[in-house]
Amino acid sequence: MPLVNGLVPSRFLTLTAHLVIVITIFWSRENNVRASLPLQCTQAEYDSRDTEMVVALSVTLGLFAVELAGFLSGVSMFNNVQSLLSLAAHCSASVCLSFFVFERWETVTYWYIMGFCSALPAAVEILLFISVFGLKKKPL
Repeated sequence: MPLVNGLVPSRFLTLTAHLVIVITIFWSRENNVRASLPLQCTQAEYDSRDTEMVVALSVTLGLFAVELAGFLSGVSMFNNVQSLLSLAAHCSASVCLSFFVFERWETVTYWYIMGFCSALPAAVEILLFISVFGLKKKPL
């Protein structure tokens, strides 16, 4: 029981930390967009990369909504496997995205971080939704 008592608040805190960093990147994405472009670029190139970054951040927020819905509804709150996966993914995402902001990494790098650290736990969360709500059969 102590493992569950420690996983629930840890998972919530790492989810929140990751969410705060993603919102911060929304505000300061200009540096990362400029790092992805050559020194001499057109406004169209800049707008294209900026749109790509906004789409990636928006997808991440959608994945947060899925994961928070499962967590706060109780579907996966006490599932140890999902909690450990989510904890590891969001903790590593928080560290990687901190470097992403401070080191001004290219926008392409964000897609990899999102894939491993946001999409993977959200996909497992969706599978948990399906296993809990999708397999209930109606009585005859």
